[in-house]
Amino acid sequence: MLRNIRRPKLYRIMRGPDTKKERRVLRRLLCMLFCGYLCASLYAENIKTGMPSGIFLNVSGKVVSATDGQPLPGATVMIKGTSKGTVTDFDGNYELAVDNPESAVLEFSFIGFRTVEVPVNNQDVIDVELEEDLAQLDEVVVVGYGTQRKADVTSAVASVKSENFVQAPVRDAGQLLQGKVAGLTVAAPSGDPTQGVKISLRGNTTILGANEAPLVLIDGIPGDLNTVAPEDIESVDVLKDGSAAAIYGVRGSNGVVIITTKGFKDGQMNTLDYSVQLSTQQIARKPDMLSANDYRRQIEEGTRAGSWDNGHDTDWFKEATQTPFSQVHNLTFRGGNSETNYLFNLNYRGFDGIMRKSDNETFNGRVDVEHNMFDGKLKFNLGIIGRQNSYTTTGDGVGFNNWTYRQITIQNPTSPTRDENGNWFQEGIFDYDNPLARLYESDGRNKSQYTRYNARVTFMPVEEVRLAANMTYDKYNQSRGYAETKQHISTTRDGRNGYASIGNEENIYRFIELTGEYKKAIGDHNFSVLGGYGYQENEFFSSFMQNWDFPTDIFGYANIEQGKALAEGSAEQGSDRSETNLISFFGRATYNYKDKYLLMASVRYEAASQLYKTKDPWGTFPAISLGWRINEESFMKNVDFIDNLKIRAGYGVTGNQPQDLFLGPATLDYADYFYINGDWIRSLSPNQNPNPYLRWEEKKEYNIGLDYSFFNGRLYGALDYYNRKIDGLLYDYQVPSPPNIHTVTRANVGIMENKGLELDISAIPVKTDDFTWTTQLLFSTNSNKLVSLSNDLYQLESNYFTAGSTGVPIQTHTHIVEIGKQLGDFHGYNVVDISDDGYWIYEDANGDRVEYDDFNRGFEDKQVIGNGIPKYHGGWNNSFRYKNWDLGITMRGSFDFQIINFQRMYYENTGDDRYNRLRSAYDNIYGKAVLNKNVPLEFNSYYVEDGDFWKIDNITLGYNFKDIGGDLIRSARVYVSTLNTFVITKYKGIDPEVDWSGLSPGIDNRDKYPTTRTFTLGINVSF
Repeated sequence: MLRNIRRPKLYRIMRGPDTKKERRVLRRLLCMLFCGYLCASLYAENIKTGMPSGIFLNVSGKVVSATDGQPLPGATVMIKGTSKGTVTDFDGNYELAVDNPESAVLEFSFIGFRTVEVPVNNQDVIDVELEEDLAQLDEVVVVGYGTQRKADVTSAVASVKSENFVQAPVRDAGQLLQGKVAGLTVAAPSGDPTQGVKISLRGNTTILGANEAPLVLIDGIPGDLNTVAPEDIESVDVLKDGSAAAIYGVRGSNGVVIITTKGFKDGQMNTLDYSVQLSTQQIARKPDMLSANDYRRQIEEGTRAGSWDNGHDTDWFKEATQTPFSQVHNLTFRGGNSETNYLFNLNYRGFDGIMRKSDNETFNGRVDVEHNMFDGKLKFNLGIIGRQNSYTTTGDGVGFNNWTYRQITIQNPTSPTRDENGNWFQEGIFDYDNPLARLYESDGRNKSQYTRYNARVTFMPVEEVRLAANMTYDKYNQSRGYAETKQHISTTRDGRNGYASIGNEENIYRFIELTGEYKKAIGDHNFSVLGGYGYQENEFFSSFMQNWDFPTDIFGYANIEQGKALAEGSAEQGSDRSETNLISFFGRATYNYKDKYLLMASVRYEAASQLYKTKDPWGTFPAISLGWRINEESFMKNVDFIDNLKIRAGYGVTGNQPQDLFLGPATLDYADYFYINGDWIRSLSPNQNPNPYLRWEEKKEYNIGLDYSFFNGRLYGALDYYNRKIDGLLYDYQVPSPPNIHTVTRANVGIMENKGLELDISAIPVKTDDFTWTTQLLFSTNSNKLVSLSNDLYQLESNYFTAGSTGVPIQTHTHIVEIGKQLGDFHGYNVVDISDDGYWIYEDANGDRVEYDDFNRGFEDKQVIGNGIPKYHGGWNNSFRYKNWDLGITMRGSFDFQIINFQRMYYENTGDDRYNRLRSAYDNIYGKAVLNKNVPLEFNSYYVEDGDFWKIDNITLGYNFKDIGGDLIRSARVYVSTLNTFVITKYKGIDPEVDWSGLSPGIDNRDKYPTTRTFTLGINVSF
């Protein structure tokens, strides 16, 4: 089971404890089993040796946990250097006759706690608090279709608990992990409250395949990072390598993120938890554009015509932005008993953006009910998740229209917002709109509803066997509407006379999984076998309608039929429907000998409807991993400082299906209309060749790792090296026609490689009664190479293709993808100098300097001028606790990559007076001259900058109220935090954290919604 829910005690013993509370219960249960035996043995030893013949003292006391003061039954109390001792009773009490009480020393020990030595010194009462030894605890991590002790894991798996999440009003669940997992990059390149984060694990693995991001599972069910509220998440486990993810087959090709929601816990019966976050934002950095005074100074200097002074002083950024207020409220109620328990969660997230008319409002609700029967052998679980989302739209089908942000940037600062008649001021320049008119003369709303019903049945006829059935039904509905008034720029520019559009989407997801697992321990041999069947299907439907030329603005998009354009045939409408399914059979076996030698093997066999009508729609995805716990060997027993030292190695294959449907059979599509016998007849033409040999992309990954823990858990972490080979990479190839019926065929030809190193070093440098410092250092590398994209049958016309675009008016590509080289390469003219009169000096393909007028500017003159994918990522997380205070600092950075600064490329040109410019346009280039006004806009290496950065990302300072009077409030915490606090970088743009995904990474777009810095006040209360 993936959900962290209450299990029968015997089952938890078998599987491993899930929480600190459960670990304490487990320790007590274990101790209760051997406590009597130990007492009898010690009593027999005392009888055999007789009572001490010298002076003795009866010493008594109590042994408790230093964490929560709970008694520790079965703790061992020994007289050091002897075999005499006793164990504590069920209340933690003990009594022991001590010989030579002046010099004797007592040793107190307990499973999972540090041993303590206390000199007797003639004391007849000695009470002891034992601290937990985290290195000795069997932490449980979630893996595919179950859990494993961390000590038994043989794959690259990372786990992040809720207490280590980023503490701020995050966009979605992905941002909770920002800077927390080596190899996992989580970027937030936009400040738009409707946009989520970009998440990537171990680099790019496809060009045209369906999956680019990791598979996200919520309590074992596929979903996304918005399925549940971040505040409702208990832990997140990341399956990083192929041997861990192969159990999920095609869905796990880019790794797996397993989200476990909060559940019922022993000891938390009838409890209520409430939290609130109140926050505001400011722009982290905005472009430094010319002001009205700068315009007038240029007019006085004769470098700008006087007609550009419109007599006002307008701060367009101030006019279009706001001081946002956001709030997050989370309420969780747990109730019931050991047989029937339930959890209710309600969450409200109301975000305002830094730009006016940008917002995002979400209501989340979750109900989880569990019932146990027949002493826990039969368990029913019912879960319901609901989400309602709504946000303002200032563009057709989008949230905040980024074209509006461009207009804010380029506006003349001497222009008024309105003219003397109260109308929006408009200068009448092409592609030059009043941004406030765009904001306030548009009205739109996007609303969506999501509901998930999940039922799970688990049956354990005997303790070694677990049978489970998991069924889910999801439904997502979205409706949207958008309208522009007659005063919108679309009317004055395009003559639309009012515009409206509406649309809707429906997505239905059905899922069922049946699993059976058998576990057995025979002496030193522990093994398990799991098998299962899975089926999932998706139905998708969408429709849209546009219209314009309305008689009035009153109805907005409510009366869309009133426009004339649709009736005249000039407006568009359409619909789309698709259905996909995936069928899977899977199995896994694990073996453990003496906790030293570990083995896990799995296989998944599945077929996807995207491969319909191909020769073999089925794929086989095997995996195997091995582990050796060196510290358990006899020759390591005397090495006291090593708690855990495990070498592991794994190999796994995962798949990636084509993104488009029906690529196997030949298909036809509608083409042009022909006038025949007085009627317009639409013809059909071939649009796809038969493609019976189309198959899965396959990712084959090796991983070698080391897990370690030293000095009683004061130093611990992991080291991993991986090598991925993606075989059968999909790409579109030109083919002759005839004999083919179409000129393009998609085929599995390419090979891509990713390899890298990941390092996690965690430590507790200081730990006293009052002060604890925990620190974590993360480092990862990734190198990518497109090995091949041709074979004997399908070949590229050249050894490259281009990607990315600068947009108007430059209109050229930004990237080149070359065979034998890495993805992400920028491709443009290489500028090496500037002349005294402000003209570029280039380097040609031969490495020679070429003057501006002599440069050909052909494709052959372009070079690789940078790469947009970071080669190194690092993180440094610190947690400090002093008495009731806590301080958390999360830092992260990315290195050895470049960024194309579109803002500088477009707004540092001195020759076009129509649009505002950056002040830096008048800086001397290479310390020599300002760019000549006769040099047109151009993409070249001067606008490519180093993107290296180090962010002090999340800082949280909190105070915990532990001793609150009365029985109503159990605990409370107040904290303040900042997010995206400070960045150290030489990059001149808004934010060096840009989008690194796809084939054109590393572009800092000129229309990007600015990133923000967030300040938060938070309160958590438990009743």
